[in-house]
Amino acid sequence: MASWSPTDLRTITTTDEVRLATRRRDGTLRNPVTIWAVVVGEDVFVRAVRGRESPWFRGTRSQHRGTLHVGSRAYEVAFADAPGERAAAIDAAYRQKYRGYAKSIVDSTMTPKAREATLRLVPASV
Repeated sequence: MASWSPTDLRTITTTDEVRLATRRRDGTLRNPVTIWAVVVGEDVFVRAVRGRESPWFRGTRSQHRGTLHVGSRAYEVAFADAPGERAAAIDAAYRQKYRGYAKSIVDSTMTPKAREATLRLVPASV
């Protein structure tokens, strides 16, 4: 399985907003959504604030693939459910990275609904 390079992890860590496009059943990309991404160890995580019913999250379920846009870079990714035991570390990463934002906005990434819609992004070959 592919892994993120240290440079890629630094880029994701220092970029506040990323864009994520999921793949449709026919393999084409949906329009990207702007979201927050955090790095915990050597893994990248995203959360759907509106939970598993969020349209972009549902889009991760059809092909389990997509494209992550970070600045001018694009990464092909696969979506994996985040291990539940990493929830506290992911919460801490969101609090740390986005501490300059309003508390209410950051807290929206830590609701039970958002936590259950946490995905690990895995680099994927095209």
